[in-house]
Amino acid sequence: MGLFDFFKKKPAAPKVVVEVLYPQTWENSEAPVEPTVLAAEVLQPTPGEAVEIQVPSHIAAEDVAPVAEVVETVETETETETETETETETETETAVTSETNLDEGLTKTRKTWSERWNAFMANFRSVDEDFFEELEETLIGADVGAQTALQLTDELRNEVKLQNAKSKADISRVIIDKLVEHYRSQGVNEDASMHFAPEGPTVILFVGVNGVGKTTTIGKMSARYKAEGKQVVLAAADTFRAGATQQLQAWGERNGIPVVAGAANADPASVVYDGVKTAIETNADILFVDTAGRLQNNVNLMQELAKMKRIITRELPNEPQEVLLALDATTGQNALQQARLFKDSTDVTGIVLTKLDGTAKGGIILPIRNELHLPVKWVGLGEQVGDLQPFDADDFAKSLFGSLLIGDDK
Repeated sequence: MGLFDFFKKKPAAPKVVVEVLYPQTWENSEAPVEPTVLAAEVLQPTPGEAVEIQVPSHIAAEDVAPVAEVVETVETETETETETETETETETETAVTSETNLDEGLTKTRKTWSERWNAFMANFRSVDEDFFEELEETLIGADVGAQTALQLTDELRNEVKLQNAKSKADISRVIIDKLVEHYRSQGVNEDASMHFAPEGPTVILFVGVNGVGKTTTIGKMSARYKAEGKQVVLAAADTFRAGATQQLQAWGERNGIPVVAGAANADPASVVYDGVKTAIETNADILFVDTAGRLQNNVNLMQELAKMKRIITRELPNEPQEVLLALDATTGQNALQQARLFKDSTDVTGIVLTKLDGTAKGGIILPIRNELHLPVKWVGLGEQVGDLQPFDADDFAKSLFGSLLIGDDK
């Protein structure tokens, strides 16, 4: 241990023996049998206090670093580390408020649509049956679903004839216009707003298979509503998935929101009951309920959800106001199948489409609205709290199809 290391380390006792390890010039070029030692009287290193050291005569004074400089160096390093940590924390806090707009979030989906569409139109020769068969295949490849693709193709047959479109530009414009019109027509009489109880707590029940982002979405949405001045409570009713309760509790701690939880493998309905009671007693505005999602046990899962709803309704007759189904946009047609199963088994009021920014399969929104007539209420466009945003159908259509129309005009 060198002198510099010695002064950085807090001494365990007032008297220490320091062995000199750095090279020295010995008489007759031979090291003594016994190692040279020096005695040091050690005081707690603090600025402005010197430490007396008796240094052997053969060690030059300039070889020993002044104590004040050592202490100052340590303090400077500590201050630098503290400043770096503070800057990192500040950057993290700032990042939470950032938002990804819809146009940026749909980059991958829009690119896929454009590439498929341009490849399809590049092979255009004439408007015949082969043309419409290729159009149907292109739409299916863009994750609009077989049923929706077949319906759109039939409508486009008539539309192309009706408008007497023959050139590539005219046909492209007619088809894209029809896609936009068809998409927007599915939103007629669609209620994509969030509903809240006129008085007492509003219960928002989240359902969906494991891994789609239910818990993360609850964390983001609860933070959003708390920032709007709402008093929020979370209920961790997914008691079967390892780490689900801890994950929700972490979100609660981060956002300063109370979390009602039970023991591992506890009855989820009992957690829901405790959550409802807590929301009523604390005059909370919103209670978010996280649930398990195991489609391999579909019957048991749906019975469990039905039991939760009965308990909620018994305490709050008009609840839950919302049953939101979380779907992972990256799974494409699998998300559509999940939506069918949950819709047939429980009263889903809306869809939360997560991870939309990380997939080229955003076209799945079309068959969800067309075949299931379920409103998409929220979309996840990134990792931050602000990246969970209310869904706007017109903005989505413009962002997804707009570039195709612009490109065709050129």
